[in-house]
Amino acid sequence: MSDTPTLPAVHREWHLLSRPVGWPQPEDFALVEAEVPTPREGQVLVRNLYLSVDPYMRGRMSAAKSYVAPFELGKVMQGGAVGEVVASNAEGFRVGDHVLHFLGWREYAAVSAEHAVKVDANAAPLSTYLGVLGMTGLTAYAGLLRTASFKEGDSVFVSGAAGAVGSQVGQIAKLKGASRVIGSAGSEEKVKLLVEEYGFDAAFNYKDGPVSEQLREAAPDGIDVYFDNVGGDHLEAAIGSLNEGGRIAVCGMISVYNNTEPAPGPRNLARLIQTRGRIEGFLVGDHYDLQPQFVQEVGPWVASGALKYRETVVEGIENNLEAFLGVLRGDNTGKMIVKL
Repeated sequence: MSDTPTLPAVHREWHLLSRPVGWPQPEDFALVEAEVPTPREGQVLVRNLYLSVDPYMRGRMSAAKSYVAPFELGKVMQGGAVGEVVASNAEGFRVGDHVLHFLGWREYAAVSAEHAVKVDANAAPLSTYLGVLGMTGLTAYAGLLRTASFKEGDSVFVSGAAGAVGSQVGQIAKLKGASRVIGSAGSEEKVKLLVEEYGFDAAFNYKDGPVSEQLREAAPDGIDVYFDNVGGDHLEAAIGSLNEGGRIAVCGMISVYNNTEPAPGPRNLARLIQTRGRIEGFLVGDHYDLQPQFVQEVGPWVASGALKYRETVVEGIENNLEAFLGVLRGDNTGKMIVKL
């Protein structure tokens, strides 16, 4: 094993104690002390520097069958993280390397080499590998360009547009020649951000009135693409404004994640017959083949400032749960990051 700095004997990690019903409660979780793991053959020990909290984690807290296994009760949770290698028992990794991995919600992690991706702290801030140049960025890129089959001249509507994924969807659409980009958000500050900083053509606060009416006003000529992060009334409104041949990419439905009863579906699905419209759900994990193309195209936009991003940074692992709940509440502008 490589020379290692002096390491603490224990660290802190978040465990799921019980499966939340409805809105997650603090008593469903515990921040516990555990031994700092020793990396086995083929592993590296990583001191996490930045942790990701994301809406999809709410689904993993339930026992319901989904596209990813539920978190185990009484055990540490998982999520995206970037950290520094402090001990290496794997070829190709040295102490001091920075890596991206998925053993977050903890201060130290023993990560198998095949699940650790080196990242360059000189090319971009480390936190961006959890957001604009990471999974959320690839989600935006794949969902817009592949699932929604975006083409130059399309009119695009994005819900949750001030979030990590939504803000990038709108900007990529503009950079690739959208005729009009409309976003919805939950505060006047976020609406202003979308138009003044991210270059959206129009934006509205969904709390100000019926989404369908506000969308028709913002997109009088209809929309060709809807990127759905919210579901509910936003999805119904988008179907109502969809042009002939329109496409809807369903990325997330944060409005229903904490519901204890099934949410009613859109009441106007029959309109898809008239418009020959298409709704398709997608998971970023099915599109990792696009990662090299994504970094090659989006990386220079980020470096030049052509594509802007925001991060909401919460300090300290003790605040990891509150940061996650903040994402569900919509407290974040851009990517929610926990800095350790």
